[in-house]
Amino acid sequence: MNIRHLTFRLLQVYQQVVRTGSVSAAARVLHLTQPTVSLQLKKLTEEIGETLLEHKEGKLVPTFAGQALFQAASDLFSRFDDLANELADARGGQAGRLSIGIVTTAKYVMPAILGAFDRAYPKLQVTLNVGNRAHILQRFAAQEDDLYLFSQPPSGELVQAGRIMKNPLQLIAPLDHWAAAQPQPLQFSQLKNERFLIREPGSATRMQFEAWLSGQGIELTRTMQIESNEAIRLGVASGLGLAVLSDYTLKHAMQGLTLIDAVGFPLHSHWYLVARKDKRLGAPAQRFIQFLASQLQSCVDPNQVVSDIQQLPEHFVLT
Repeated sequence: MNIRHLTFRLLQVYQQVVRTGSVSAAARVLHLTQPTVSLQLKKLTEEIGETLLEHKEGKLVPTFAGQALFQAASDLFSRFDDLANELADARGGQAGRLSIGIVTTAKYVMPAILGAFDRAYPKLQVTLNVGNRAHILQRFAAQEDDLYLFSQPPSGELVQAGRIMKNPLQLIAPLDHWAAAQPQPLQFSQLKNERFLIREPGSATRMQFEAWLSGQGIELTRTMQIESNEAIRLGVASGLGLAVLSDYTLKHAMQGLTLIDAVGFPLHSHWYLVARKDKRLGAPAQRFIQFLASQLQSCVDPNQVVSDIQQLPEHFVLT
């Protein structure tokens, strides 16, 4: 016997003969002629090398070998039915794998979104890769993920991006800082001689803050570079200096801190969903984009969601 010579058609015919108990009945179900079914049974018996069917009480019933073959065929078709369902789910974005790369600050945003997404699509397996901007840019260049979340998206012809949420940048100081007690909004120039704790070069928060300073014609006189939002937050609370951080970094973590009321703050920024134009977006990625467009307001503070979120799929090539 050579199992490799068996075909789905042979097994399908045999399975139907066993179920109906006759060649003629199986032929009607399969829309075949009776001689065709008989020929298929003969070929199958030759390939197996065993008697598969015998007559009992006017019906064809499987022998011991025939019953084993029937069970194997049933298991096979059942597994392929499962496969067909899985493929249908995958084509519809209901199942499969999705990889998302996010910058460090986005770790305060993405869990709530993914929690709701997982409840809606439990068969989808999501991998979340977190790193600083330079690391996620490397992953973007290497096409390691399907989608990315940046507060300042990369540039270039291969980039497709869409705003999804506001990302205000707040000016923070220690609770006992002199600026915290001012009754009127400060001019930022009054703070230019303070020490500012800043992220590493390439950080989106630093880039946006420096761009704003440049636009105001202001140059800081004292800075300290710290490559961690948490360390900056703790440093400010300890009196080490002032800082500009994403509002999401500060949520539920304002101990020892206060927001400074200064003209121009908070700085306006956004979260951007990003993909590459030269990498086809699979069904799971498309499903995630559509989920954000329709359900994001139920996952996070709706006041922070951009007003044109429903147009998000238009920013991406979904073919």
